Amino acid sequence: ACICEKNKRVTNCRAANGVCQCDSIGSGVSVNCDTLTSKCLLMKAEVTGSKSGRREKPKDAFEDTDGLYDPECENTGVFKAKQCNGTTCWCVNTAGVRRTDKHDTDLKCNHLVRTMWIIIEMKHAERNTPLNPESLEKFFKETITNRYMLDGRYISVLYEKPYITIDLKQNASDKSSGDVDIADVAYYFEKDVKGDSIFLNNALNVTIDNEALRFEKTVVYYIDEVAPEFSMKSLTPGLIAVIVVVIIAIVAGIVVLVSSK
Repeated sequence: ACICEKNKRVTNCRAANGVCQCDSIGSGVSVNCDTLTSKCLLMKAEVTGSKSGRREKPKDAFEDTDGLYDPECENTGVFKAKQCNGTTCWCVNTAGVRRTDKHDTDLKCNHLVRTMWIIIEMKHAERNTPLNPESLEKFFKETITNRYMLDGRYISVLYEKPYITIDLKQNASDKSSGDVDIADVAYYFEKDVKGDSIFLNNALNVTIDNEALRFEKTVVYYIDEVAPEFSMKSLTPGLIAVIVVVIIAIVAGIVVLVSSK
């Protein structure tokens, strides 16, 4: 891991032959942090994401909209690919998050799809002192490494006030038998941040530069090795409303065009 001093709009930084190489946000193009990044890549990174500065999520990233349920587990402790609640069933990933629409018991889930990338996005409350990005990155990397025993090579931290984004990336080919799984780490971490620690008498104290860091919101996104299989039925009401408005606008435009002719 390394820090890109000449470009803050990057992610996935790594040292290669003594040079800090990072992926430019919005394009994924690898940039050399020893020199200036091209204006084109900087502009693309700047317009990526929302106006609040939050990084744009991968197109196949999805949230856990179901929350807690009573799962079926294999003897090894991993989730069974098919989960059911009475006569309703669905397929899950290795994080236990539903990745298909809900069906009846005839649903087939051929194998457990691996979650290879977890994005934890946290919005922090106002502080008396500004957050130092280096101190923040150091704290979370060391915490995740020491507290949850995850190898540092799977972790990257991005800060764009007031959002802290932690990426946990772990392909099946990278994970050895002794490595903890990023799905387990993310669950422990989320519980800690929300004040419901799984550890016994060992709550997480998030203090950076001698000031406690409080969080207003935490959202977790999951990216699987295979894209999820959701239909229009699973779209949120807000997204459906946007689609309907766009369709109405298109139809209205056609009507006006025909009328004017």
